[in-house]
Amino acid sequence: MKKSFLFLLLLILIIFSGCSSNAPTEDKIQVENSSSVQQTEKSENAERGTENDMDTEQIFYIKIGNSVLEAELEDNSSAEALLEKLKENDITIQMSDYGNFEKVGELGFSLATNNKQITTEAGDLILYQGNKFVIYYDTNSWNFTRLGKIKNISQDELKSILGDGDVTAVLTIHKNTDK
Repeated sequence: MKKSFLFLLLLILIIFSGCSSNAPTEDKIQVENSSSVQQTEKSENAERGTENDMDTEQIFYIKIGNSVLEAELEDNSSAEALLEKLKENDITIQMSDYGNFEKVGELGFSLATNNKQITTEAGDLILYQGNKFVIYYDTNSWNFTRLGKIKNISQDELKSILGDGDVTAVLTIHKNTDK
């Protein structure tokens, strides 16, 4: 009797296992959907990554006299806000020498600050007190918001371009500053 009962139980198990559907279970559907969503997100992130890679090096230009300096914006909200202003219009700044290490001038508007303790070096572009644009041609340590950095210029070249007196600097996103 026990043998026939075990045989019957085994037969029932075989029948039920054979009758199970090949349709995916709910868990399997969730895993497949999750995998599909992850693959889609990876594709979208790769596309955005390409766009973000282009955005990571935002370039703008500073015209002083006959010189046009290329600068790279810092990755912070202050620099992003400056870029938005530059997309609207060029910004002309009257700059004066201060302390024999920087030229400073009023922006004519305020930007949010992202101050950090830094030591500047020649070519650093700094937002000071939220409304002043500063071009450093020497070092200084303070809590500043870095806006960017002038590219491919030595300290001596920068000092020569900035000169001893006041200068007018035009910030623009257009390489050809004559438009």
